Amino acid sequence: MIKQFMATLMAALMAAGCGNAQNKHESIKTVGVEEFAEITAQNNMRLIDVRTAKEYAEGHLAGADNIDVKASDFARRITNIRDTVAVYCRSGRRSMMAAEQLAKQGCTVYNLDGGILAWQKAGKPTTTVESDVFLTPPVYGCEPVKFHALMHSSIRIEHDGMNIYVDPCSNLHGRTVDYSTMPKADIIIVTHEHFDHYDSAAIALLTKENTQLIMNQRCVELYGGGTAMKNGDKMELRGRKDSIFAVPAYNTTEGRQQFHPKGRDNGYILILDGLRIYIAGDTEDIPEMADLRDSGIDVAFLPCNQPYTMTPEQLVHAAKMVHPKVLFPYHYGETDISALPTQLPGIDVRIRHYE
Repeated sequence: MIKQFMATLMAALMAAGCGNAQNKHESIKTVGVEEFAEITAQNNMRLIDVRTAKEYAEGHLAGADNIDVKASDFARRITNIRDTVAVYCRSGRRSMMAAEQLAKQGCTVYNLDGGILAWQKAGKPTTTVESDVFLTPPVYGCEPVKFHALMHSSIRIEHDGMNIYVDPCSNLHGRTVDYSTMPKADIIIVTHEHFDHYDSAAIALLTKENTQLIMNQRCVELYGGGTAMKNGDKMELRGRKDSIFAVPAYNTTEGRQQFHPKGRDNGYILILDGLRIYIAGDTEDIPEMADLRDSGIDVAFLPCNQPYTMTPEQLVHAAKMVHPKVLFPYHYGETDISALPTQLPGIDVRIRHYE
């Protein structure tokens, strides 16, 4: 009788344990390639590649953010992620690790069975265009703002159904960006008239009926349209609560002022639902940057290639003045910027392949 009771008790405990194990992962759904493709095609779906930055740069799913599950800052970077998210790695092991952490904070997680290897075996496309996703402040609903590194200083930003393009350039020294495959622009922002920033053909290709085109005065004259902003100007974007400020961008080194004279070109502060983005344009470490520190820049794009913009040493100085939460060096050509992350403790430096 005792043996029978113990056997029944053990069976019940095992069943309960199995049930708890099943419930532990009930918010994680491992799916095949076709279902994963359908899920990630949905608007505003958060897609995360949890491999290393090197693996990500070699090829990834279009629109994927890169957050390395084995990096020391993984837990911090996923803190505000909620709702539904899709994850993948090389074969499915690391993405399951990430899925478990995301599930613990209330996410429903779709994990790609077989990882990117299965995706590629099925003939699905990958890309080398790098993307990063940030969330607006909680008061604005923690909505995603997605950045795509296209080329040189060309950036595409997605937010709340809008597509924003910064300095779209379609051909630079043989490297090309095919804008015909991308959504039309709601907003196009141009810093100045140099050929690697102002490309009238790219602007025309991206423009639709109600595209808002924002440039410096010289670009407006060259293009024959658009809204001119000068240093110090502010305007709303498409009548929304979002806004943009034009800030100075110029050379200071003797013998180089002719490249970007003071007062002609723009940098921009772009505010999207409270997320503050600094797009510096072509500039050196000008004193006006110190005024931006107290404004609380979340994401900054700072250029690095002399003689036209900054040396790595100047970029470090500029970054310390602005002190953004996240820094993307861009426009860096063949300049070695690999030491920047160790030179800027306290700033999340992310090196993307813009060149």
